[in-house]
Amino acid sequence: MSQIATPAIAASVSADEAISRIESGMRVFLTGNCSFPKELMAALVRRAPQLENVEIVQVLTVGNADYVAPGLQRHLRVNTLFISENVRAAVNDGRADFTPCRLSEIPLLWKRGVLPLDAALIHVSPPDEHGYCSYGVEVGVTKAAAESARLVIAEINPHMPRTLGDSFIHISKIDCRVPVDYELPEFNAGETSPLYQQIGFHIANMIDDGDCLQLGIGAIPNGVLSYLRHRKDLGIHTEMFSDGIIELVQSGVITGARKNLHPGKIIAGFCLGSRRLYTFIDNNPFIEFRPTEYVNDPFLIAQNDHMVAINSAIEVDLTGQVCADSIGTRLYSGVGGQLDFIRGAAHSKGGKPIIALPSSTALRDGSVVSRIVATLKPGAGVTTTRNDVHYIVTEYGVADLYGKTIRQRARALVDIAHPAFREGLERAAHDLRYL
Repeated sequence: MSQIATPAIAASVSADEAISRIESGMRVFLTGNCSFPKELMAALVRRAPQLENVEIVQVLTVGNADYVAPGLQRHLRVNTLFISENVRAAVNDGRADFTPCRLSEIPLLWKRGVLPLDAALIHVSPPDEHGYCSYGVEVGVTKAAAESARLVIAEINPHMPRTLGDSFIHISKIDCRVPVDYELPEFNAGETSPLYQQIGFHIANMIDDGDCLQLGIGAIPNGVLSYLRHRKDLGIHTEMFSDGIIELVQSGVITGARKNLHPGKIIAGFCLGSRRLYTFIDNNPFIEFRPTEYVNDPFLIAQNDHMVAINSAIEVDLTGQVCADSIGTRLYSGVGGQLDFIRGAAHSKGGKPIIALPSSTALRDGSVVSRIVATLKPGAGVTTTRNDVHYIVTEYGVADLYGKTIRQRARALVDIAHPAFREGLERAAHDLRYL
């Protein structure tokens, strides 16, 4: 009987020893969300004065972002593909860069050599008996980055859940192993207010038994989930999820039984939430994490019949243009997976692409402005085009824009705007010759 060869496995090193392999001029991928490798990044910040022009490529990160502190940009410069709160000021101050890209295509930037990676900083679970570590709470863009980078440095943490699916890396593929032992950061989406409950109520009335849902994080998804307790056999195919799904799984509402693609499974790329969520997903065969180039592929999304995609916006104009990534010229977030799921749901049999937002918002000076607007702010990005939009939902109802003229769209959107702004919007619509 032949003996099976065992791959060579690197010895464990400290975070500082691992980061000593990062050199000036490198492009370094940084895993994110609640998988942020804080000990490696602390070591990189300590080493920063010895480095020049290290580019840190990331998506969304949760936690401390002292690596974008003023003065560090000559040593470490962030290039983010989605602007999270902790790097927003750096991007808008010009100390960090932003690269717009749909979430489904981000891994292709590494795979196709558009942004070739010299190193990847990742965060994984301890290896199982076969030597496989799980990427845990963030598989999405990290798996492709680790497979593309010349140097892979990993924090190995017993607190990282062992998530299942296409979510593993063999220990032999890790060049520097850094043992750590700390709890993952938690992400609190906040309490759902009556306003968001009302938006959730309108969306929930559009969801039928057996539908397949894409849900993000925050007050609107939580508001939707609270009204779904009497539905049956709902499915989940989503780039991310949070604590809100736990009760619906445990009560038998979410079963995935009627899904066309991966029936009986929740499919996701990453999750953001509490330790309760991390415990729930650990070794749970009902949940499969997969790379985002798979999860967010619009052609795969469309294979699930009755796909309901729920996404948010900053403002929507009277023709149906959706801005979700900027406030005028001020960069705020990114396209993320919105367009992937809007288009995927649009091509799904019985699918419903939904954009939801409060009808108005209060500014810091105490004034209130409408989020249904005559025209987008100058410089605002169009995240979802008026050619792609279907349903817009506010607390005042649902506007079905698909196949509608500009005149019909303007009328429908005025009707779901906050009452205080309807007269002004109607007047603007007449001035623009929409009505």
